[in-house]
Amino acid sequence: MADGKLEEEQVVAVEEEDDEELDDSKLPFPKATIVNMLRKHLNQGKQIKGQVKNEMNIWLGKMVERVAGKLNAYPYTYVDGSMLREAIEPYENIQDIEKEKERIIKQLESIKAACDVLILEVDRKFVK
Repeated sequence: MADGKLEEEQVVAVEEEDDEELDDSKLPFPKATIVNMLRKHLNQGKQIKGQVKNEMNIWLGKMVERVAGKLNAYPYTYVDGSMLREAIEPYENIQDIEKEKERIIKQLESIKAACDVLILEVDRKFVK
């Protein structure tokens, strides 16, 4: 697993250099590409620290490694669109999972409120 070793070296390099800029050759993607994509989705005038640029770059590289690992698990000598969609499905469904989590929390809060009302009624009716 040379990729795992490369990943460890990149993390160590990021930790050693803190906010300093890493050389593009040590990162999986050109830094300018990552910065341009971040700027496209951040508010105008927001500054991006070097650490964010580097760590985002490394994280995206890890994501590519994970997806490629899933794609590599197929017994075929090719990779097609349906295989890619299946490989990235867990990452695409994260928003659905967040919504489900929020729904469950609201339901639990509703149950808790009902329990609190019942406790007050019991306390009121069965006062010592």
